Amino acid sequence: MILAAIVVAVLLAIVIVKYLPLKLRWIASLLLLVLTVFLVIKIYDGVMEPINFNKQKVVKYAKVVEQLKIIRDAQVKHFEVTGKYTEDKAGLIKFIDTARLELTETITVIEKVNKGGGIVVDVEVRKTNITGYEPVLKYFKDRNYKEMFKVPGVEGKEFEIQTGSVEKVEGLVVPTFLIQTPKEEILKGMSKSLIKQELQAKATDQIKGEYISVGSLEEVSTGGNWPPSYDKQDRDQKE
Repeated sequence: MILAAIVVAVLLAIVIVKYLPLKLRWIASLLLLVLTVFLVIKIYDGVMEPINFNKQKVVKYAKVVEQLKIIRDAQVKHFEVTGKYTEDKAGLIKFIDTARLELTETITVIEKVNKGGGIVVDVEVRKTNITGYEPVLKYFKDRNYKEMFKVPGVEGKEFEIQTGSVEKVEGLVVPTFLIQTPKEEILKGMSKSLIKQELQAKATDQIKGEYISVGSLEEVSTGGNWPPSYDKQDRDQKE
């Protein structure tokens, strides 16, 4: 469209110079001015559209990432208490409300070991003792875990949760989990061409692929697929 407008502008300029009587040139000049303004607006929009898209995208993604972090933390605590992850959303919320974590301490003690033949030696032994309990709910203070499965900005949409396991080394099977949601649904209503590019994102400073996710079914991981910039707020709060 911009190219066509430029061609029209050039042709209009030629007509003004070569063919139009002097008394009518003001009309063509006015049309040329309107066309120029149109071109400037279109060029500006063409430059600003991807910039605005990226700004809006980051705002939308940040809200989704925060929700994924809450679910991730809930899964980690569930694993610490039960030794497994869960796909039961209602059960995970109830777990946060009711479960308790063991508080332990590890100490080193000296034990006498009889080696036989009247030989007794002192051996250092590490022992772990339970010293108390604390509620899991403590780790979710001021976090909206009751609605953590709802995808921000997408009406009626919840995060997809899968659990599985991988054999980390031969004979050692470790539980895994994956929580994700499609990027396309989060960006719905924005530029279709830019959304298409976004779903193919591969740069290190972008959320790669078609989903925003945390965890993995192929490897032992509790990390998300978002770049470090989305964790900046967490780092600032810890400093």
